[in-house]
Amino acid sequence: MVSKKLFVVLVAVFITYSQVYAKEISGVTMPDTVMAGQTKLILNGAGIRTKFFMNMYVGGLYLLQKSNDALKVIEADEPMAIRLHIVSSMITSERMETATREGFENATNNNSAPIKTQIERFITVFKDKIQENDTYDFINVPGKGVEIYKNGKLNTSIEGVSFKQALFGIWLCDKPAQKSLKEEMLGK
Repeated sequence: MVSKKLFVVLVAVFITYSQVYAKEISGVTMPDTVMAGQTKLILNGAGIRTKFFMNMYVGGLYLLQKSNDALKVIEADEPMAIRLHIVSSMITSERMETATREGFENATNNNSAPIKTQIERFITVFKDKIQENDTYDFINVPGKGVEIYKNGKLNTSIEGVSFKQALFGIWLCDKPAQKSLKEEMLGK
């Protein structure tokens, strides 16, 4: 009888652990937390970006507390992050630049002109060759801006709440990079 109870407890702990901690998608383990400055963020949700039935990257959204409200996440100027983990050698600098520009247009309802300078700075992050297993972290740190990391190394920081809103909107706006990825990032 005791062993049955122990088994039930262990199963409950395992289920809880697997739901609270890191998530594996397409062979990529997304960490359960990332840091935004001195603030620990938790994985809200993660999913895979596909194109023509091929996996391109795993994307994860990190927040202070879980939320499935895309507009609230986009508009908030609080610590949060998006991580992209490249899983395809088909992603090139040119393709990522094209997709990102299109994403900014969609996120701003074709009104990206007010943040053109910030977008151009952001695009430079993709100028270096992109390889499988590269990671990109876009971390919003209020008062500093969005810090952009490639493979854990700070590349640049871009100020402006409007830029942050448009950047996060690429994945969370009404016309996201991929609807299913948006839903997964929002934990739906």
